[in-house]
Amino acid sequence: MYNVLTLNKIAAVGTERLGSAYTCGGDIQNPDAVLVRSAAMHDMEFADNLLAIARAGAGTNNIPKDKCSEQGIVVFNTPGANANAVKELVLTGLFLSSRKVVEGIEWAKTLKGNGDAMPKMVEKGKGQFVGPEIKGKTLGVIGLGAIGILVANSAAALGMDVVGFDPFISVPNALKLDPAVKLLKSNEEVMTACDYLTIHVPLTPETKDLVDADVIAKMKDGVRILNYSRDGLVNIPALLDALKSGKVAKYVTDFGNDQILGEENVIVIPHLGASTPESEDNCAIMACDQIKDYIENGNIVNSVNFPALSLPRAAGTARICVLHKNVPELIQDALVKMNTTIAGMLSKSRGDYAYTVIDVAGHVESTDVLSSIDGVVRVRVI
Repeated sequence: MYNVLTLNKIAAVGTERLGSAYTCGGDIQNPDAVLVRSAAMHDMEFADNLLAIARAGAGTNNIPKDKCSEQGIVVFNTPGANANAVKELVLTGLFLSSRKVVEGIEWAKTLKGNGDAMPKMVEKGKGQFVGPEIKGKTLGVIGLGAIGILVANSAAALGMDVVGFDPFISVPNALKLDPAVKLLKSNEEVMTACDYLTIHVPLTPETKDLVDADVIAKMKDGVRILNYSRDGLVNIPALLDALKSGKVAKYVTDFGNDQILGEENVIVIPHLGASTPESEDNCAIMACDQIKDYIENGNIVNSVNFPALSLPRAAGTARICVLHKNVPELIQDALVKMNTTIAGMLSKSRGDYAYTVIDVAGHVESTDVLSSIDGVVRVRVI
């Protein structure tokens, strides 16, 4: 039996896939795995038996990844599972940034009680909510991952000229990109070329304040900026100054903070990007499938701290799984000392860490030789 702690509500369509060998709940003690959405985990202590943490979503800023790596805990996320939901909200924000729909709705509420006079009041007052169409305008997309690709392609289909940049764009994503989308050579080149800007990158030391005073000064007058990725990507003091001067016409974000709430020409959405039943189901299914495959088969798919590795299981074998700090030669030496018959083996690295899976014939008496290697973080036999 395996115990899985759920720190947030995880859709049952996902947890049911784990099967009868798993017990899930919010009060599980000493779990073998954790399922989480937005709950903060940085102050949590992890027991030695914790094998994996799966984030039902893309961002993992709420998980102490370095600490998990040191303890041999594999951290998973679910890239792409909520991409369509976020894309739809980005498109909503794109329209809201142009047409002053939010302001118009709020103004319309003030007309209640005017009876038959309301239609004339509407005709007289609606001119204050005029806004441009997006067709023929240039949309800049920073980050062409699962979400950025969908946004870029959808905007192109709506008649926008789309430019983008992503230094890490994968081959599969590049092949999915609409041929009409033009790839530029830098973030700054995209930001200075566009009428609308949408950002789809993680928050890292390198991307913090990606949009700052210097780059805003180089952007087109009246640019509209959308941030559905993370708070911290846009320098707020610089943004507020640009909004007051008219350099930036509108800022739409799914990540509000006290500095921008209630500010003119700012639309704050309460983190609704993945808030659809379809998205929640997709994330739960992917997270649970990844945990189950790792616990039962040792396969790693969509980890953010260890390399992806999947090895078909050889019949009649025991599987040894070794998480380590890039010491494959020492592991091979240890296997010789163990006098094992290797039926299959695969090793991959990612940064400072690596993962080795070995299928051996017969029963594994002991893994002490492997566990004693300096640099080996965790060893388990399946």
